[in-house]
Amino acid sequence: MEYTIWTEKYRPQTFSEVKGQQEIIKRVEAFVTQKNMPHLLFSGPAGVGKTTLSLVIAKTLFGPQWRQNVLELNASDERGIDVVRNKVKDFARTKAIGDVPFKIIYLDECDALTKEAQQALRRTMENYTQTCRFILSCNYSSKIIDPIQSRCAIFRFKPLPKEEIFKIIDKIKKTESLSITDEAKEALYVISGGDVRRLENVLQSCSALQKDIDGELVYSLASVARPKEIKEILEFALKNQFMKARDHLLSTMLNYGLSGQDVIQQIQREIMNLDVDGRKKMELIAACGDVEFRMTEGSDEYVQLESFLAKTALAGK
Repeated sequence: MEYTIWTEKYRPQTFSEVKGQQEIIKRVEAFVTQKNMPHLLFSGPAGVGKTTLSLVIAKTLFGPQWRQNVLELNASDERGIDVVRNKVKDFARTKAIGDVPFKIIYLDECDALTKEAQQALRRTMENYTQTCRFILSCNYSSKIIDPIQSRCAIFRFKPLPKEEIFKIIDKIKKTESLSITDEAKEALYVISGGDVRRLENVLQSCSALQKDIDGELVYSLASVARPKEIKEILEFALKNQFMKARDHLLSTMLNYGLSGQDVIQQIQREIMNLDVDGRKKMELIAACGDVEFRMTEGSDEYVQLESFLAKTALAGK
């Protein structure tokens, strides 16, 4: 059987298949039904359906001819002013094939465009409104200049909730004839953080090894420590068992191949589940922020993690 990437294999083809963004889908579908659409700006985290919804719009509008009527560019690869002046303008000048009065230009990761390219894009959006509509996709809408934002209808995507993630897992489980435990489902939700692309990649990696997928396999392949293990490390430190907490932390990092930044992010999430008062939680989260900043600046991660455990032990005392 030919190997396919699941993120492409399970990409929705119609509006009803897109999960987790019901309000956005309802409004966008109304535009498409009328074949009268403004420029769109999709903003939100990775893997929540921005590109998918753009392709569904194109396929619904143009049918089998959608490839001839859509220009898809990743602005993080080609982000200079020449791309806007040449590729985008050349495509925008010509009329659409079929009965839809406009083409679509999809710019992915457009927050990576330089300010000069964004200024050029602003004029292009203005001049070619008769023949072309733009769909801009970005992670941070604040990086898009105001003149472009004012020309677009802005849609803010959010990470998928647990029930929608579970529906996607159940669909894949049925189609691929997998056995997935409830613990594995919870693990996939925690690891993905609402990112469907990450969910499908981890699940595909697991299924390549075995058809019976449990929590242990998910955590080991995703290179993420079990929340229970991180919580144990913090509890040892709070009980003043510093050496035990330190040894447990080092063995966890080695077992899962974690970097210091991976660990401190997991620790930050797990602090909220500790059985300590609110003030101590705030102190530990503040310490997490200091440690993460120092690691980013280039400090030794082991020294920084040990200093965090020391602060945790002192907070427990």
